[in-house]
Amino acid sequence: MSTKATQSEACCNTPAVVSKGYEPKGSYITVDGLKTYATGSQSKRGILVIYDIFGFFPQTLQGADILSTSSTQVFIPDFFDGAAADISWYPPDTPEKGEKLGHFFQTKAQPPAALARLPKILDSLQASHGVEEWAAIGYCWGGKIVNLSSAKDTRFKVAAACHPAMVSPEDAENVSIPYAMLPSKDESKDDVDKWEQKIKTEHVVEWFPTQVHGWMAARADLEDDEVKKEYERGYQLVLDFFAKHW
Repeated sequence: MSTKATQSEACCNTPAVVSKGYEPKGSYITVDGLKTYATGSQSKRGILVIYDIFGFFPQTLQGADILSTSSTQVFIPDFFDGAAADISWYPPDTPEKGEKLGHFFQTKAQPPAALARLPKILDSLQASHGVEEWAAIGYCWGGKIVNLSSAKDTRFKVAAACHPAMVSPEDAENVSIPYAMLPSKDESKDDVDKWEQKIKTEHVVEWFPTQVHGWMAARADLEDDEVKKEYERGYQLVLDFFAKHW
């Protein structure tokens, strides 16, 4: 499917990406008991960001601020309650790192637990911030959560997954909304191809073959010109896709 999308005025006003020492524009609030990063202007539209396993990283917060330029409110709940994975564990190239990551996934990163919290989070934000229409974007682990939450009767109107983890064709069959997937060079081409064959809704699959898993979030080395360029391209693609389908 073509990756070309309709430009919107808001999408053309994205700020320059800061390579180092980024100062987030938003603030932290509490939503359903979770520390939550909130950014953007007052709007009935909101984007829920589901981060990767490393939590509130500057690159992820900068991404949320970029998304908020589309005249929406953007929120990142802390599903891990302040106990995100340590980025030094990745890649898990030693037994110790592998053990720590395995324990984290078994105790903190179970998808059903995150999915169970979503309705209350959205209800709380509707009550406190007036959000009536939702889009969602997820990074790696968060991409899995977004995929699972895009099935029939979802409250999201459109969704995106960047360098998604645990890609499954069975998940694609249940997607009921327009969906963008941005895989990196580290995702399985076979898994992604099978996923794309199963999805029935309008969608985009745009490969970023020079980028590592995590380049849109915590593992983005924005001091590298090529990474910065592809980070910017990725966020522009998501903004364009949301503008076209929302």
